[in-house]
Amino acid sequence: MTWFFKLNVIDGPLPLTVWGVTILAAILLLVRRPTPSWLWRIVIAAAVGIGLGVALVTFVNATHLFGPALPFACGFWIPGGFAAILLGIVSLWERGVWRKIVAALLVLLALLSTALGVNAAFGINTTVGSVLGIASDDKIDVLPEPVPTESSSGPLYKTWSPPADMPKTGETAVLSGSHAIASTGGFTPRDALLYLPPAARTANPPRLPLIVMMMGHPGSPNATFIAKALDDLAAKNKGLAPIVIVADQLGPGGELDTGPDPVCAKTAAYGDVPAYFNVDIPAFATKNLNVSLDHRDWTIMGYSNGGACAFTWATRHPDIWGNVVSISPDEYPGVEWRAGAIKKLFGGDEAAFDALRPEAGIAENRGRFAGHLAVFTVGGADPGFLPGAKRNARLAEEAGFTTTFHEVPGAGHVADALDGGIPFAMALLYRHLGLSAP
Repeated sequence: MTWFFKLNVIDGPLPLTVWGVTILAAILLLVRRPTPSWLWRIVIAAAVGIGLGVALVTFVNATHLFGPALPFACGFWIPGGFAAILLGIVSLWERGVWRKIVAALLVLLALLSTALGVNAAFGINTTVGSVLGIASDDKIDVLPEPVPTESSSGPLYKTWSPPADMPKTGETAVLSGSHAIASTGGFTPRDALLYLPPAARTANPPRLPLIVMMMGHPGSPNATFIAKALDDLAAKNKGLAPIVIVADQLGPGGELDTGPDPVCAKTAAYGDVPAYFNVDIPAFATKNLNVSLDHRDWTIMGYSNGGACAFTWATRHPDIWGNVVSISPDEYPGVEWRAGAIKKLFGGDEAAFDALRPEAGIAENRGRFAGHLAVFTVGGADPGFLPGAKRNARLAEEAGFTTTFHEVPGAGHVADALDGGIPFAMALLYRHLGLSAP
């Protein structure tokens, strides 16, 4: 079944086929001798469906029910999908068994087509597996043996000479089973993903920088965007790129809007999430991966919910994380459900909740961020997240981070923010880490 979970649901044969069959089913139901009563049913079904869809999109955007505004294309997919569903429903009373069968199929196909269309509008979950929160990458068989000491001195862009048989691209695999990253603090993460760049896949690889990355809420570990950006940069830089662990800060069910949000904290409800990221993952990486032993080469990174966690932990643990990359971040963990988080996770203790914000970490570690790179990116068309990202960039700069803030022109809060933000941030990180020339 691995092949099924790897199927592309954005622009591959699967969604195109579903959309095509849905259109065909609708046409079959509309091709018949018209009668006044039938025409009225069709017109009313279309009008009600479109009206309901527009009303739903308007309500969601006005109330911020799922956070930021829905992508523009949802304004067409949802009303169109509702109209097709109602066309199928009113056609169930048509004469002829085959028409009833096609009508029932249209209801199901329209539901699936709408779901695929909305998912494509967001553009983040690119495979069946990522939609369902199931890692579709192959499981890793053998982890590369770490070399005992640093393999070179000086920046890698100068000292590393790739062998002729070096792979052209990196490899992404699931860290599960005997290779899973053990969580020691009661938190139950979903399987992490490991990205090994071309240079790491050679017989005598150099020790490489480490990135630990998180996705958003809802979401699940997804290496698609970071792997693409690093493959592109590695192709121009002798196969060099950081080794990446894409890990889960949410837990089971995190792919759902109603799933858990542990707000990057240690809580009775979800366990010790900070220990997993700041103790367990570093210990795993040091023991099992050929990463640099200099923590100035280590980066904590996240998108949206994960971006808030990344900045929070970068301020709490400057000895572990030499750099931070925050893509379209929440202003601070739990900002989207502050009152609920305080009540559910902290027993109503507002001070305990606020003590986890980045400002507290900066105050605790004042003067320890010199030389630490901080990159914040956010979509220029993402008004819900722009102010918080700007504020965090100011906090980082005032704390002593070498800070860059970048607005991705025209991007919202979905795939366009990742496609624009990650390559920008990685280009800066490459120069900072000596993977490319300054």
